[in-house]
Amino acid sequence: MKVGTDGVLLGAWAAVRPQDRRMLDIGTGTGLIALMLAQRAPGAHVTGVDIDDIAQARENAAASPWSGRVAFAQCPVQEFETPEPFNLIVSNPPFFVDSLTCPDQGRTAARHAVHLPFDDLRDAVLRLLAPGGRFAVILPTAEAERFLTICAGRLALARRTDVRTTPRHPAKRALMEFVRADRPAAVPEVSELVIGTGEHECYTPEYRALTRDFYLKF
Repeated sequence: MKVGTDGVLLGAWAAVRPQDRRMLDIGTGTGLIALMLAQRAPGAHVTGVDIDDIAQARENAAASPWSGRVAFAQCPVQEFETPEPFNLIVSNPPFFVDSLTCPDQGRTAARHAVHLPFDDLRDAVLRLLAPGGRFAVILPTAEAERFLTICAGRLALARRTDVRTTPRHPAKRALMEFVRADRPAAVPEVSELVIGTGEHECYTPEYRALTRDFYLKF
């Protein structure tokens, strides 16, 4: 799967703190989000993991200014092992659950929750997340509600931004940040982001501000 709006949104929206030194991108694909995190956190080491071929991600990292701080592993995240947990975990996961799969096996793996069911993603995050760490994910709105149900009692919602393509359209995506349920935020922070003004290829100032650094530097 090539660069898409979902990945750009998550890579720009995920909160990066100065103390975050270890970050993980689950389902890294071309390495887009991992590279965005490395750009935004000069002192952090970022790992990307994917069940599919990671050659493209490695090529992209090698061609970037952040190659020394980005590494990739090809394996199911259910089997991924690490000597230290991560301060920040992000994922733009496969999300189709009940829909028909695509004849292209690569697109099926990238878009359908066949190899990474939501409960497996939740369990991987719980296993790999450091105490006080955060997990950020982007999902279509319907799947976001399903994921919230699956995470109940295990991961607590701390922040959510619903994303509209234009002011007239309902929210199509949900950006969500979680913490461990034993450290829940008092009240989740909820907001909304509109990408386009409704005019052809005209972005809103809020979307431009969120993604400006990525488009200028990468």
